[in-house]
Amino acid sequence: MSFPLVAVLPGGIDDPAAPSGGNRYDREVLRRLAVSFLSVREEHVTGTWPRPAPSERKGLTAVLEAIGDGSTVLIDGLVAGGVPDLLEPHATRLRLAILVHLPLSDETGLSPDDAAELRALEGRSLHLAATVIATSTPAAHQITAMHGLTGVHVAPPGVDPAPLAEPSPGGGRLLNVASLTPRKGQDVLLAALAQLTDLTWTCTFAGAGRPPHTDLPGVRFPGPLTGDALDAAYANADLFVLPSRAETYGMVVTEALAHGVPVVASDVGGVPEALGSVNGEVPGRLVPPGDADALAATLREWLTDPGLRELWRERARARRETLTGWDETARRIGEILLGVEQ
Repeated sequence: MSFPLVAVLPGGIDDPAAPSGGNRYDREVLRRLAVSFLSVREEHVTGTWPRPAPSERKGLTAVLEAIGDGSTVLIDGLVAGGVPDLLEPHATRLRLAILVHLPLSDETGLSPDDAAELRALEGRSLHLAATVIATSTPAAHQITAMHGLTGVHVAPPGVDPAPLAEPSPGGGRLLNVASLTPRKGQDVLLAALAQLTDLTWTCTFAGAGRPPHTDLPGVRFPGPLTGDALDAAYANADLFVLPSRAETYGMVVTEALAHGVPVVASDVGGVPEALGSVNGEVPGRLVPPGDADALAATLREWLTDPGLRELWRERARARRETLTGWDETARRIGEILLGVEQ
C-alpha cells in the first residue's frame, strides 16, 4: 500500500501529563502506518471535544478545507462525533474514516438529554464516513446497533512485549492504571479496599486527574505514569485491577498481561476480549461493574489463597504468549484504509 493519509487528531495527543488509551492507540498506529504509506500528515486540532467552542470549530473547518479532494482522512471519533455539520460539506470530496474509541454517549456522568444529543450527533457523523473503525468486537456491535450502520470494522489495540513481573510472596501489590474519572471506577475500588483493612496490601492508582479523598493507608496516587515509570509500576505489581463502569477495550489489561500480571476487571464492553483466555482458562476474574462487595470478595480471595494466586499467574503467563503487537493493529488499519481507497 502506498498512498498519502491525513490523520486528524485531538490536540494534546502526546501530552505526557494527560495520557489516554485513545491517544496511545492513535500514536502507536500512526507511527507504524508512516512506514507503509508514502506519507502520513497529522493535523492536531485543539478543542473541548466532542463539544468544541466556536473558535475551535473554525479551526477544524480550516483543517478540513485545506485537505485536497479525494484524500483519505483518518479522523479520531472524539473529534468527529459531535460535529456532523462540519463534516458534511466534505463527506463527498474526502474519504472519511472515523476511528471510534468510545461511543460519545457512553461517557459516565452525562445527563439523559446530553447522552441522547451526543448519540444523535455521533450517528449523523458516522453515517457520513466512508468507513467506521471500532477498537473491539463488542464496540463494533454496539455502534452497529446504536446507529444502524453496516460494515463497521474492528482493529483491536496491540501491546508491546514486556519482561515478566516478579511476584511478591503475599501478592499484595495492587495496581490500577487509568484516568481518575468516574467512568474508571476508582471509587468502587476504594470502597472494596475499605473492606480489606484486616489484610496486608498496597494499591497504586496511576492516572491523571484529581485523586478522590480517602483515609485508607497503603493507597498511593503518583499521577500519570509513562515510559520507564509505567513499566516499573507493572513490574512491581502482583495484581492489576480495573473497575471501570464503561470500557471499549481496556488496553491496560493487555499491558498488565504482557508483564504476566493477572487481572481483575469489570465485565463491561471489550474488557472480556482484552482479558481473553487460553483453553478456556481466564487469567484473573471479571466482576460486575459498580459492585464493590463483589470486588472486595475477589480481592480477599486473591490475598488469602496462595493456590489461586499461582493459578492466575500461570494463566497470565500463558495469555501473555498469545497477545498480538501494535504491528498487527497497524496492518489491520492499513488494510481497512486501503479498502477505502479502492
